[in-house]
Amino acid sequence: MSKLRGLLLPKKGSSSAQSIKGMDISLPIPRIRLATQYPSQTGSLGVPDAISEAAEKSDIWYCSAMFNHGSALSRNLGPSLRRWRVLNRVKQQALADELGVSQSKVSRWESGTSEPDGLDRASIERLLLARPDSAADRALAELVSSNSAPVHLVCDLSHRLLAVSPARAQDWHAGVNELMDRPLWPYASEGIQTAEQSLGAKGWFEPHAPDILFSTERADFPEMTIPESRIRITRLALSDGRFARLVRDDPGRLA
Repeated sequence: MSKLRGLLLPKKGSSSAQSIKGMDISLPIPRIRLATQYPSQTGSLGVPDAISEAAEKSDIWYCSAMFNHGSALSRNLGPSLRRWRVLNRVKQQALADELGVSQSKVSRWESGTSEPDGLDRASIERLLLARPDSAADRALAELVSSNSAPVHLVCDLSHRLLAVSPARAQDWHAGVNELMDRPLWPYASEGIQTAEQSLGAKGWFEPHAPDILFSTERADFPEMTIPESRIRITRLALSDGRFARLVRDDPGRLA
């Protein structure tokens, strides 16, 4: 039995799906039922959970619009895959077998030598996109939403907004409901984009990532204003093995 049991990855040229560790990322899309089984610390599997139709449609939007080849988010796809695989104890060959590709191709993706495309790319994106579905994840989102400081929580890969505090939202011209479940990457300032490009060099994709500090200039968009500030980002593991990013203002001196 494959160690990757439970996560569905489609084989090329086949309408059937193989299972890997509790996440259904079957393609083609739309109308995919994503059932997530949460592994406990002892490795046992919990009760399957399903994401909403709205989140499902939102994921489809990401796959078509957010990961253009050569972009900062696209370049982070391979390192993000390696981090997920290592922390979830999935062997490179096992992942390659499920994707129907060679181990050397997975190795090239993870090292950034090449980028996945087509069905492989969509499957990997679905594998990595964060969804706070468990009770613990929802509690985290509630803590962020009720925080008195400027803070928000996003999917680490896509920058999709998962939760935001009132103090952060006061700089937004669009309503929170309008921006929730949407990627915030289109509103990234030059400072934020530069920081994203340097994540790998700062150890962000390693098993134990440090907090990363950077400064951003003011940037104005119709939907929001990014104030000049010093930002601290923290990587957080969700219950299903995917990752979210906590974004906070840091009181330190601007660079």
